[in-house]
Amino acid sequence: MSTIDLNCDMGESFGVYNLGYDEQAMPHVTSINVACGFHASDPSNMMKTVRLAKKYGVAIGAHPSFPDLVGFGRRFMAASVEEIKADVIYQIGALMAMCRSEGLSLQHVKAHGALYNAAGDDIAVGRAIAEAIKAVDQNLYMLCLGKSQMVSAAKEVGVKYVEEAFADRAYTSKGTLVSRKQAGAVIHDLETVAARVLSMVKDKQVIGFDGAIVPIQAQTICVHGDTPGSVDMIKLIRQTMENENITLKPFGR
Repeated sequence: MSTIDLNCDMGESFGVYNLGYDEQAMPHVTSINVACGFHASDPSNMMKTVRLAKKYGVAIGAHPSFPDLVGFGRRFMAASVEEIKADVIYQIGALMAMCRSEGLSLQHVKAHGALYNAAGDDIAVGRAIAEAIKAVDQNLYMLCLGKSQMVSAAKEVGVKYVEEAFADRAYTSKGTLVSRKQAGAVIHDLETVAARVLSMVKDKQVIGFDGAIVPIQAQTICVHGDTPGSVDMIKLIRQTMENENITLKPFGR
């Protein structure tokens, strides 16, 4: 029987500002990536998200980023590998403490935004993230963009990892994500996205931006829970998987 994990970024509210649809989306995913204060969130919102995950039995991961609160972590920063490693350790540690206070443990670490993109292209950045993970807890998984330098870094450092695919992002024929600057990079039609995810899971492939068949080997699928209509999309993806007798569960369990 096939299994798949659905992961979603959450805990991105900050102070009086509410972002995303965490409470509506949480029951329908299996793993979450919790912002750790560098691109979004704050201690109170981190704790709220951890408790919500506990309520629904969802696996928890840290979502570290560059220290870019104003830019939501989407701007590249020329940080040294030593700075990146320290920043990631700091953010993992903060969320890990929150989890322990609730009798929970972390499952994984997934870099956010510009840090994720940099690690996908630059093995030195990926290595810094992998080394940070290994330094904190060797049982943590590193979420890696499939076929990217992140995978090479995880293998080199010797941390557990899973490869990730994106439900609503267009792929190039080389298996990389189409830039968000390009029209059509993000797919909004619910039925189309659900069919793509089913193809990723069952057929290990997806139709690329140019019509080419792109091989996909993913143990987790990223769904977005912070855009209008996203909760309905997540629900449809889950229902589509269940209709095909595909089991949804956290990859670490």
